Amino acid sequence: MEEKLAALEERYDAIARELQDPAVYSDPARAAKLSREQKELAPVVEAYRDWKRAVRDAADALELASEPEMRELAQEELDDAKERQAALWERLKVLLLPRDPNDGRNVIVEIRGGVGGEEAALFAAVLYRMYSMYAETKGYKIEVINRSETELGGIKELSFLVVGDGAYSRFKFESGVHRVQRVPETEAGGRIHTSAASVAVLPEADDVEISIDPGDLQIDTYRSSGAGGQHVNKTESAIRITHLPTGLVVECQDERSQYKNRDRAMKILRSKLLEQERERQNAEIAAERRTMVGSGDRSERIRTYNYPQNRLTDHRINLTLYKLDRVLEGELDELIDALITADTAARLREGGQEA
Repeated sequence: MEEKLAALEERYDAIARELQDPAVYSDPARAAKLSREQKELAPVVEAYRDWKRAVRDAADALELASEPEMRELAQEELDDAKERQAALWERLKVLLLPRDPNDGRNVIVEIRGGVGGEEAALFAAVLYRMYSMYAETKGYKIEVINRSETELGGIKELSFLVVGDGAYSRFKFESGVHRVQRVPETEAGGRIHTSAASVAVLPEADDVEISIDPGDLQIDTYRSSGAGGQHVNKTESAIRITHLPTGLVVECQDERSQYKNRDRAMKILRSKLLEQERERQNAEIAAERRTMVGSGDRSERIRTYNYPQNRLTDHRINLTLYKLDRVLEGELDELIDALITADTAARLREGGQEA
């Protein structure tokens, strides 16, 4: 591990020297790639240098301990240095875990009302509001791609793009079935109902990653529609794209421009094809190598939102928070940080078992 850290430090220094050469900026793409690599390496290199400093401090303290009058002070410095050394080594183990290559990407989120009819659609709208407010706190931008609403303002189906550095890393554990327990607005008797909405999270694919043969596409146009006749275009600006080899169907009707709808539909199609490939690769991984947080399967029930008790439970990590009201206002960091921590711990254990 120390050899790997030394090699990363050497690479970091080499990038720094290259970025100091004005000639590198004649190729903006290369300069941007080097800057990204430097940014990714920085936390590891900084922690490694702090660890080496702690090792030197421990050696100096041992040398100082040979002088009788300095022994007590030297022991304090030695203990401190060893404590820092151990903590930094554990941090380096985490930093050296393979990074999800999609973590820095924008993300496409799809929400669908599930079991529960109108109440499920209304809950899907609550989830969209929660994610929108969370994205705002992180400085992300949301662009609605496709929306299908009910008469009461619920969401049958909604797709939106979250734009921002690291958006996928914060949203990726949201895929699955979200269950709600509450008294519906449509319930006169005050009985608690259980319904659900499903969420799918896809990293946005770059154009160069997924090659799509235009001959494999069936593209249809139609007039967009909305609940109660709202937002209905008189022109055929809505787009439906069918990828014939896979049968994937993507629709986009939120923009009034047919060209914008087509562009956004193609973004979703590329991301879905990329996700299909990722799922195929994941299927080849043995079940015991999956992390405890889950595979992101939208059919997996991941969370329950209990309104009467103001309780939220994430079933994957057995985490219960009694502040559902605040979570629904977009305060998701505590929950997402716990999921990331659980995933990291599982991968560390997996690495230990392989060793």
